[in-house]
Amino acid sequence: MPKMYSYVGPPEILARSHTAPKGVPIKNANDFRDWIEATGQRPASQIVATYVIDKDGLLLIADRRSEHVACAGGQPVASAGEMTFLVEVNQLEVIEVSNQSTGYCPEPESWPQVAQALDRIGLPHPGRFTCEIIFRRCPSCNQVNIVKDNWLVCLFCGKDLPTQWNVG
Repeated sequence: MPKMYSYVGPPEILARSHTAPKGVPIKNANDFRDWIEATGQRPASQIVATYVIDKDGLLLIADRRSEHVACAGGQPVASAGEMTFLVEVNQLEVIEVSNQSTGYCPEPESWPQVAQALDRIGLPHPGRFTCEIIFRRCPSCNQVNIVKDNWLVCLFCGKDLPTQWNVG
């Protein structure tokens, strides 16, 4: 079983998520095209969506403005972030994917769960996170930081951040 990430974001977002729609399970390309139509996504060659990979390895997607915790129905996830889909008449593929979710803070090592979900669907993908985010919680002030350029210093209090993931 893959590592699961529990929600670590603000409690008020978690509370609002209980009344928000859950993400739509995507088991094949037709499910994705149905989601585009049902949600009134603007016709474009690229569509960005919020995604999670649930405990069963299933891809769930929601509108980009959705919270990951709402997409996941409040449940733990194997990964979460944003996906950009290239949508053409005879082509559907994932061209960008990140682990950008400050509500779950999944590690870059969650990529295999994303790849497995996309492979099961038969969606071509870039083979890695195209935007890889590293999260660390500051042991001094308890704030969650996004680590950039391997600079392990808390943006909020200036203390050193741990080298290993510690958000959950």
